[in-house]
Amino acid sequence: MEKKVQQNHFVRYEEGAKRYSMCKNTFMKLAQEAHAVYKINRLTLVNTKIFEEFLEAFRM
Repeated sequence: MEKKVQQNHFVRYEEGAKRYSMCKNTFMKLAQEAHAVYKINRLTLVNTKIFEEFLEAFRM
């Protein structure tokens, strides 16, 4: 039986910027525009599923 590798759907700004090959400020701005940001006390996470759906709007 195969085990599926589950990818983390929540990332911090630094990890997300690296994952999507963009600077941190651009990633932060786009994540906020996508309404994909979750704030828990001092921790900020971005939902990558929501973020990727938002990015599809820019596809040419």
